[in-house]
Amino acid sequence: MKSWKKVALGGASVLAVTTLAACGNSTSGSKTSSSSSDIKGIVRVYVDTQQKATYESIAKGMSAKYPDLTVKVIANASGSANAKTDIAKDPSKYADVFAVPNDQLGDMADKGFISPIQSKMASEVKSDSTDTAYAGMSYKDKLYAFPGSTEAQVLFYNKSKLTANDVKTWDTMTSKAVFATDFTNAYNFYPVFFTAGTTLFGTSGEDVSGTDVASENGVKAMQWFADQKSNKNVMQTSNALNQLQSGKASAIVDGPWDTANIKKILGDNYAVAPYPTITIGGEQKQLQAFQGVKGFAINSETKNQAAAQTVAQYLTSEDAQIKLFKALGNVPTNKDAQENEAVKNDDATKAVITMSQKGYSVVMPKLPQMATFWNNSAPLINGAYTGSIKPADFSAQLQKFQDSISK
Repeated sequence: MKSWKKVALGGASVLAVTTLAACGNSTSGSKTSSSSSDIKGIVRVYVDTQQKATYESIAKGMSAKYPDLTVKVIANASGSANAKTDIAKDPSKYADVFAVPNDQLGDMADKGFISPIQSKMASEVKSDSTDTAYAGMSYKDKLYAFPGSTEAQVLFYNKSKLTANDVKTWDTMTSKAVFATDFTNAYNFYPVFFTAGTTLFGTSGEDVSGTDVASENGVKAMQWFADQKSNKNVMQTSNALNQLQSGKASAIVDGPWDTANIKKILGDNYAVAPYPTITIGGEQKQLQAFQGVKGFAINSETKNQAAAQTVAQYLTSEDAQIKLFKALGNVPTNKDAQENEAVKNDDATKAVITMSQKGYSVVMPKLPQMATFWNNSAPLINGAYTGSIKPADFSAQLQKFQDSISK
């Protein structure tokens, strides 16, 4: 299956390059004290197309402190979802600094495509960021990217059809209104296995043999999927947003990238909340989500590592994260940025931050085996939902899946 981020964002438009010369006012950025004379040259930065203008504005602030530095912000036509595939084609031609979702870091680190973050900067990131954001960008005890935003899906709903109390439990919500979703999307629903009590690649997310989905708890999750087929208010659809817009559905799960769209669709009836609890194995448990962290990694081929790491740190600073929140709705990972009044007063952001806590989400693993995971988990979930995988075969199919990602 696709990277988790590709679920959220499609491809982009034609490559566009903007050179940011020495002009503009400084904002707070890199804490690490590097001599400005050492930070010079040209640093090329790949970002997703829709974020280009905002990052251009942020990068201008570097010019006062680093007059000999030129930052080129480039709209990456392939998108950050394809970073590990694209850099592998020719690392020497890829950007010095590039946006990347955390689940790709392990593969790129193992192949030597990215550089670890230098230790003083890594210590600052650990101090400034949420624990889950730091963990999301770390691999084999090293930090491999600067975290810039966190993404966990939340529940969006029509408050003329459902109350805040209704959406606290799945059973109540789906007894009163239609919930639309896609059971072919493992990003949406594999976390039901976490809710049931299983782990993926161990508690660290880095143990290849640490998956225990082929278990009684895994069977409970499969049965929950199967039960949803007969739930008349659960709608299978490839486009839940369309169903929400048409009024055929009153609730969906989605990420912060779609908040603006959903606000337009629902208007005065817009509401958002953390995920509900579900009844699984006869118990009420918090429905969990995948937590993704996105930030900037450094190409190991870049000749100017000091400048590249300084730029990446600046683009993920507290001020930068607040600007990205205000412009695009990105949810900050910086602890001080999360305390900003605008951030604290946004309902969707508050729900995402709640969903990013332990017990509500699991940080996306970074092992190379995630490619196999995406390919094989979607048919497993959808098979249970549609009935093409029978209850008698749940255990065998779970074992087959577990074996496929454990090597």
